[in-house]
Amino acid sequence: MEPQYLRIRGARMHNLKNISVDLPRNKLIVFTGLSGSGKSTLAFDTLYAEGQRRYVESLSTYARQFLGQMDKPDVDLLEGLSPAVSIEQKTTSRNPRSTVGTVTEIYDHLRLLFARAGLPHCPQCGQPIRSQSIHDMLDSLLSRQEGEKVMLLAPLVIQKKGQHEQVFQRLRKEGFVRVRVDGEIRALSEEMVLDKNKHHYIEAVVDRLVLKDSIRRRLDESISTAVALGGGTMLAVFPDSGEELLFSESAACHQCGISVPELSTQLFSFNNPQGACPVCSGLGVNQFIDERLIVPDESLSLIDGAIVPWTRRRLSTQADQWIETFARHYRFDPTTPFADLPAKVKKGLLHGTGRDKLEFIHTRGKRTLVTQLPFEGLVPRLNRLFRETSSSRLREEVEGFMNEQGCPACQGARLKPEALAVRVGRWSIIDLCRMAIEQLIKELATLEFEPRQAIIATPILKEIRERLFFLQGVGLGYLSLDRKAGTLSGGEAQRIRLASQIGSGLAGVLYILDEPSIGLHQRDNNKLIKTLINLRDLGNTVIVVEHDSDTIASADHILDIGPGAGVHGGEILYSGPVAGLLDCEASQTGGYLSGRLRIEVPEKRRPIRSDEAHGIEVRGARINNLQDLTVRFPLGVMTCVTGVSGSGKSSLVIETLFAEAQRYFTDKKGYRKGPHLLHGLEWLDKVIDIDQSPIGRTPRSNPATYTGVMTPIRELLARLPESRARGYQPGRFSFNIKGGRCETCEGDGVIRIAMHFLPDIYVTCERCQGKRYNQETLDIRYKGKNIADILQMTVEEALDFFQNVPPIAGRLQTIVDVGLGYLSLGQSSVTLSGGEAQRVKLAKELSRRSTGKTLYILDEPTTGLHPADIQHLLRVLGRLVDGGNTVVVIEHNLDVIKTADYVIDIGPEGGSGGGRVIAAGTPEEIARIPGSYTGMFLKQFLGSD
Repeated sequence: MEPQYLRIRGARMHNLKNISVDLPRNKLIVFTGLSGSGKSTLAFDTLYAEGQRRYVESLSTYARQFLGQMDKPDVDLLEGLSPAVSIEQKTTSRNPRSTVGTVTEIYDHLRLLFARAGLPHCPQCGQPIRSQSIHDMLDSLLSRQEGEKVMLLAPLVIQKKGQHEQVFQRLRKEGFVRVRVDGEIRALSEEMVLDKNKHHYIEAVVDRLVLKDSIRRRLDESISTAVALGGGTMLAVFPDSGEELLFSESAACHQCGISVPELSTQLFSFNNPQGACPVCSGLGVNQFIDERLIVPDESLSLIDGAIVPWTRRRLSTQADQWIETFARHYRFDPTTPFADLPAKVKKGLLHGTGRDKLEFIHTRGKRTLVTQLPFEGLVPRLNRLFRETSSSRLREEVEGFMNEQGCPACQGARLKPEALAVRVGRWSIIDLCRMAIEQLIKELATLEFEPRQAIIATPILKEIRERLFFLQGVGLGYLSLDRKAGTLSGGEAQRIRLASQIGSGLAGVLYILDEPSIGLHQRDNNKLIKTLINLRDLGNTVIVVEHDSDTIASADHILDIGPGAGVHGGEILYSGPVAGLLDCEASQTGGYLSGRLRIEVPEKRRPIRSDEAHGIEVRGARINNLQDLTVRFPLGVMTCVTGVSGSGKSSLVIETLFAEAQRYFTDKKGYRKGPHLLHGLEWLDKVIDIDQSPIGRTPRSNPATYTGVMTPIRELLARLPESRARGYQPGRFSFNIKGGRCETCEGDGVIRIAMHFLPDIYVTCERCQGKRYNQETLDIRYKGKNIADILQMTVEEALDFFQNVPPIAGRLQTIVDVGLGYLSLGQSSVTLSGGEAQRVKLAKELSRRSTGKTLYILDEPTTGLHPADIQHLLRVLGRLVDGGNTVVVIEHNLDVIKTADYVIDIGPEGGSGGGRVIAAGTPEEIARIPGSYTGMFLKQFLGSD
């Protein structure tokens, strides 16, 4: 008998405090609680890790070596655990070849459809090209109306100059009596005199018949003769209607002389040489070295670093000598601004001196070597390095000076012309891929096929449409199949994987999802919830880590973890149906759901000033789906940009506002001279995008190093009398460099032991006992604590410990202010959630001296945040604005939108149906706009407060 419950006993991973709970199987269960309370630890690091580990261990040792194995979680008992599938909010792929179509495998089915049911057309003239057997030609002609007259012609000369006497002689010898010359039927008994300077068409008349069943044998023989004589082609002419049909055994355009390859799935793959555009190799774009990135600020001189690659260690080989050489050869002052240098000098520096040789003086020690040689040029050199280097770091550095432009050959379509000329209905494969999914579903429903093709196409189309319906069902109808996977948000990528799982139809599985509502407008929430319920109804247990109130209300079972975050969390506050959570006094989640706790609407909003000095205006933005959009962002306030998923919010804020502002602050003079979309940037001094990307790429980075608090801590320890007596510098207290760290584990605190067929084992370093430093460094103590003790403190404990050291206490206070006091100073950055990483970045900004002229941009900062955490976030954003700065937030969360000073609503729909400003004003004004989906839901929130 199948167990009714998933039993957890004694879970102690991370901050979980020996928790035990029974969860009902085959139900929709929501884990909720404050950010950092332990929800993800229980869901992913305990349940998923053990489910995955058990599955992998059931495989052979040979299979195991190819699979990533997970550590056994710290839990006493897990009963009733099904095979686990994790659907997290991670971007699907950074591979530039990966698209929505390839990730969902819909593109594979489209390739099959075009290979089996597509009709080739000539890439030059666009005429249909059919490949048919003699039998196909016979059936095609006999299927026409009985009694219709037909003339069978064999094409011999197609648009060629000359008199072609040999052709006529050959036809006479073979017994033919008629020929069509340039569209006119003539008897071969006539004398044929053609103008040798004109292009001609010559076809032999093989037979003239009246179509009926009784002539089948004769027609078969005549077709065979015509095809043999015409080199695989035959022309059927119907005199009564004037219609002409070209039949061909091979797929070729005989008018243009172009042969089309046999249709195969490889022909439609941009990852295969058979189908990929030869110019861009199937990427759709070409990378090029951008001169504007090499010299972003022309007001600087060569000496002051105008040429950015020459300021980078890996790219600055002999830079000083080359500056001296150019100055001496072309006789200019190297302190001259780059903008004022002669054109010949600029060209030589960027593109090389060609045959012009320069006297290069190279000094090594006491030796001086003088040589005459040309300068390669920075653009050719960077291109060569990018092409030839085997160093990934050097390649990444060079990529920083590159930009992308659409491939001129395929116009971004990625495929060869022969593949793009194949049609299903009236569409090429790229036409279908460029449509929004909602439009694609409609177009596929209108496709019509010949009876024979329909047998092949129908099951393929059924599979394609089912997958498209699943994507539409999770609120992704605005996406197109050619959208690059790397440009998807975490929420979009997660919902794509969710749609794929529903399509797989698995049952008896434990699905674990991490905030699937991210990036989803309130309007589309019901679609997502319906999808989760469908997944449950297939016979699966669905666990969702979520803060969204609608999802919580739809759950069969709630598990609330808290009461706080980090060391203050890890306990079960409530487990049961939703109704009981509302009455749970200990639960902040229940408090916000029941209305006992709430995020208040501000009593007074900051005034919006309309004068030119208090706003940035975007004029004529057309990026992605933006429709020549003009909009004003007021300065000195908090603005929320809202709209349904795919409406164009990120296109406006990230790809237009942020990208253009960055370009302005990189080269103000050049920006003003050229075409630009933003006006009013002169009132700002910098722009900062505070996103949810990791604050460190390695396990060695931590919040203390990122926020800069470790620097004054190391300096304090280095100033202690014992340190000064030993000559210790601040670097002594870093576990990243030799000197103070334990060299046995190289500052990791653990040693990895490879186990081959089993997961790698990490054992505590015996030399330092996991403290990361050598004993000499650990001897240095401040108020009885050494550097290892300090790194183990939480931020709150460290703030109390260093309260009398202002440089340290000030930075720690900002981390506490953003609600991260529970983090330990030495906690690895890679363990932080996206929301935690974003708040660490906010803490760093708060610790800086404010100029009051900064534009801060945040994309969905409430991701992963509980309503109590959102309170912290809003206070921090308020502090930034109160300092005179401007905050622009892309957000769906109505609690944030209702507290904004100004709202810009984009829409009305996603994809091509969006890209326009629906409304702009205060939240109250937005709520009164009838065409605004945001206003419709916002009205309920404002009305309840």
